[in-house]
Amino acid sequence: MAIIELTNIEKSFGSNKVINNFNIKIKDGEFIVLVGPSGCGKSTLLRMISGLEKVDNGEIFLDKKLINNLLPSRREIAMVFQSYALYPHMNVYENMSFGLKMEKLSKSEINRKVNEAAKTLQIEDLLNRKPRELSGGQRQRVAIGRAITRNPKVFLFDEPLSNLDAALRSEMRVEISKLHKKINSNMIYVTHDQVEAMTLADRIVLLNKGNIEQFDTPNEIYEDPNNIFVAEFIGTPKMNIIKIDKNNIKNNNVVKLFKNEIKFENFKFNDDIYLGIRPEDISLKHDGEIKLDIKIDLIENLGFEKIIYSSISNKELRIKTSENISKETNKISFSKSKVFLFDKNKNRIR
Repeated sequence: MAIIELTNIEKSFGSNKVINNFNIKIKDGEFIVLVGPSGCGKSTLLRMISGLEKVDNGEIFLDKKLINNLLPSRREIAMVFQSYALYPHMNVYENMSFGLKMEKLSKSEINRKVNEAAKTLQIEDLLNRKPRELSGGQRQRVAIGRAITRNPKVFLFDEPLSNLDAALRSEMRVEISKLHKKINSNMIYVTHDQVEAMTLADRIVLLNKGNIEQFDTPNEIYEDPNNIFVAEFIGTPKMNIIKIDKNNIKNNNVVKLFKNEIKFENFKFNDDIYLGIRPEDISLKHDGEIKLDIKIDLIENLGFEKIIYSSISNKELRIKTSENISKETNKISFSKSKVFLFDKNKNRIR
């Protein structure tokens, strides 16, 4: 286990600044997920931690030791890549032991480490196979096993499941989570998939254009988003956001939402605001305080759950429900207590 600190980290490629004044502190044994849209800088951060990318400004500490200028091999860090990076002419045992041979460990020590890692990942029966004889999930286990044999303080994962199909991704998420609990090492995991972030992380770093939008537990990010970007990024389907212009603000703390007038205590609105409601917080009955009549455009039947794409006054509204529905359903409602409010700059105010 280790304590990792990134202080005032900055990185640019030419005139394009991809990381801007990045600061986090990672606790002993913590599983951190870096998540965000493509191009937000998450993989660049991982490569700087590993030593594969130079830091322009700032400092990276591992157990209070500055590692900026250390070679990747000296950092006590192991990285698992998106492409499994296995040597095709070597079998599984040889792939997992290759780095240990470079460290000139004894044959008995190499054998012990490889077999321990194989047992942990339940791939003992694959040690004599070549990569071409393995499934995608098995190859990823081998790549993880190769990292485990090095006994690093920190594991880095760069979108390791993106090449797998949906069923295998779900299975491997569980395996990686179990592995973390078993070996109790620090893990930093990069993904663009918010489901992976929510299911794996102790804490999530949500990035946007090289900046931290929020750094918190999955529950806190879901239940208490800092702004509209966070609110829409976390949650499936994404949160419904409805703009209410200042013409629809009555008596400072009363807003008009279509035919509803909603009073928010202890607020004083004087400009445009945004109202947010999660799809799962909308009822198909008129039993909430805020009632709407909608037009249903599409129903996605996912078995236990249904996703409804509807509209009201040319605004799209997404609803998530386990109730049986038909296209004739047109009455919905939700509670004022479930409403999120954001100011004109899209920052959270309630």
